[in-house]
Amino acid sequence: MSLVFRKVMRIGPLRLNFTRNGLSSWTFKIGRWSWNSKTRAHRVDLPGPLSWKQDKAPKD
Repeated sequence: MSLVFRKVMRIGPLRLNFTRNGLSSWTFKIGRWSWNSKTRAHRVDLPGPLSWKQDKAPKD
């Protein structure tokens, strides 16, 4: 088992995700809705342990 370095820096609704190599992604979160720059997916937190996720549209 190996150790993984991970750090999250929060600036208001913006979350910056860092790894050992630097900035890996950023997330914008307002209330229950969020958008991640790496996965380009929208996510909505639902009551309990549930959430809804919409992936980016596939390119033709």
